[in-house]
Amino acid sequence: MRRAVGLVLVGIASVQIGAAFAKGLFGEVSPTTIVWLRLLTSTLVLLLWIRPSLRGRSRADWYVVVGFGLSLGLMNWAIYQSFARIPIGIAVTIEFVGPLTLALLGSRRVRDLVWVGLAAAGVVLLGAEPADLDPVGVGFALLAGAAWAAYILLSARTGARWEGLDGLAVASLVAVLPLTPYVLAAHGDVLLDPRVLLVGLAVGLLSSVIPYSCELVALRTLPPSVFGILMSLEPAAAAVAALVVLGELLTALQVAAIACVVAAVAGATATSRGGPVHSGPAPD
Repeated sequence: MRRAVGLVLVGIASVQIGAAFAKGLFGEVSPTTIVWLRLLTSTLVLLLWIRPSLRGRSRADWYVVVGFGLSLGLMNWAIYQSFARIPIGIAVTIEFVGPLTLALLGSRRVRDLVWVGLAAAGVVLLGAEPADLDPVGVGFALLAGAAWAAYILLSARTGARWEGLDGLAVASLVAVLPLTPYVLAAHGDVLLDPRVLLVGLAVGLLSSVIPYSCELVALRTLPPSVFGILMSLEPAAAAVAALVVLGELLTALQVAAIACVVAAVAGATATSRGGPVHSGPAPD
């Protein structure tokens, strides 16, 4: 159990350090290019590792996995656009509203209104200092949260139709394809720089490959409810990583907002009958 918890914490730290490292390069490489390099790295690793079987798939199988892949690509693209405009810790906090809302919609218990109230308090606290937040960045974070909720729903459906990790490998390929023409046309010259490629590889490993591997191993022995509670630490981890790597400082109200959302996610996860708020690898 302790080993599984440690692996999840390593995965959380890796995701957020990768995000902070990526944001530090936005002045040289566009967020879209960084996202594309991250998705490409994880896709290549998954395809080589999993080698998914594509034969005998029904049209419904393909519809589900394509939707899963598009939601995966959208949430990664949107959250990186948000990172470029607002502090990482705040972006991840707002993003968590998506899966939290999904979990609470599946509940009919009055006591779950407590978690709704905590999350709402966090949002109100963030809005108390609107001058510090770019509304476009907030909008991208909300879009990422909506895509994350869709990702969770489609992840379950994909797992029911595709064996093992075949669906995730195929979905990763679907996620990277829509961005490819734009990145190659608009930023193809940047990709000729070996340093940029190494950066993309590092971000892909930190933000996708390492956390995917840690979480997959941990979930073999870790109860889903415990996993969900641990994942609620992501907004706080994001804020710490951004502070250490980028020097991003948050106000007292913003820290309180993050604490409210972390508590809401942890509480909703612990009491939800439908399972954890977060049911897949972290998108950030």
